[in-house]
Amino acid sequence: MSYLGEHSPRDDLGTAYDGPHPATRVVCLVPSLTEALASVAADRLVGATEWCTHPVDLDVPRVRGTKNPDLAAIVALAPDVVVANKEENRELDVRRLRERGVRVWVTDIETVPDAIDSMERLLDGLGWSRPPWLAEARRLWCGPLPPVTRRVVVPIWRDPWMVVGSRTFTGDLLRRLGWENVYDPHADRYPHVDLADVDAAGADVALLPDEPYVFTADDGPEAFVRTPTELVSGRLITWYGPSLIEAAALASSG
Repeated sequence: MSYLGEHSPRDDLGTAYDGPHPATRVVCLVPSLTEALASVAADRLVGATEWCTHPVDLDVPRVRGTKNPDLAAIVALAPDVVVANKEENRELDVRRLRERGVRVWVTDIETVPDAIDSMERLLDGLGWSRPPWLAEARRLWCGPLPPVTRRVVVPIWRDPWMVVGSRTFTGDLLRRLGWENVYDPHADRYPHVDLADVDAAGADVALLPDEPYVFTADDGPEAFVRTPTELVSGRLITWYGPSLIEAAALASSG
C-alpha cells in the first residue's frame, strides 16, 4: 500500500487524494458510483446510502441518504475516502467530513463523456482497475451525436412539477440516443414548471421515470391531456455506471 504524496491524483474539483493506493475502505454517497465501484471491488466498499440499490446484493452498512448522510456513522467506519458528487450531495456535508479529517473525492458530471472521464479518474485515483464495461460505455456513448428522432420532456417530480432542463447528464444521454429534450434551452437545470406548459411544450412523448419521483401507470400519465407518456427506468436515464450498457438499448426499444 502506498501514499502518493506530491503526485497525488485529484478529483473533479481539483482536490488532491493523498490516501492509501489502492484505497481499501471506501464509503460511497452516490448510487451510480456505488454500483460502478462494486463492479470492480465490492469488498472494498464499507458503506453506502440507502439509495444505493445496485448491486441488489450489496451488503454494507447504510449511512442514511444522499442529502442527509449520517456523518458520525461515516467517521466511525474509518474510510480511506468518501466518494461524493457535486449535484447529489451537499457541499456542507463534504466540508463537515473534511473538518473531521475524512478524505472526500468529489465528482462533477453534466454529460455522458463527463461521467466516463470522471469514473476513469476516480478508479485510477483510488488505484483500482478499470472494468471492461467502462471501455464499452465509452465506445457506445462518446461518438458523434445522432440525428434527432423525437422530442421528449422528462418530469422528475410532481406537485410541484419539475422537469429536466439544461446542462444535465440525463439531457445529454437522451440527446445521444437521438432524443431532444424540449426544456434543454431553459436556464435552469431542473426548472419548476406548470403542468399545462409541460403538456403544451410540443414533446412527442413525456418520459416518466420511477425516480426520484416514483411515477407509475396510476400516478402520472393521467395528468397529461395532449402528450403521450411512457414509463421508463430512472436508473437507465439518470445513473452513470454499468447501467450505461443497458441504457444504450433504449433508442431501439423506444
